[in-house]
Amino acid sequence: MTTTVIQPKWHTTAEVAVMLSFGLSKTKMLVLTGEIRSVKVGRNRRILPAWVDEYVERVTVGAEGRAA
Repeated sequence: MTTTVIQPKWHTTAEVAVMLSFGLSKTKMLVLTGEIRSVKVGRNRRILPAWVDEYVERVTVGAEGRAA
């Protein structure tokens, strides 16, 4: 029998905080200010993995520019 692993399609704010090694408060602030895109589903915020990648890319490109 074959086992299929389902990958999450989106993440909670708490999951993103763990992924980025940020505190939950900082991550919520990034979401509220729009630095990390999110959608509201009912009373909860959800973040696509691509949006986390966008944020990391944007931050690292900015850091590379300052280091030069």
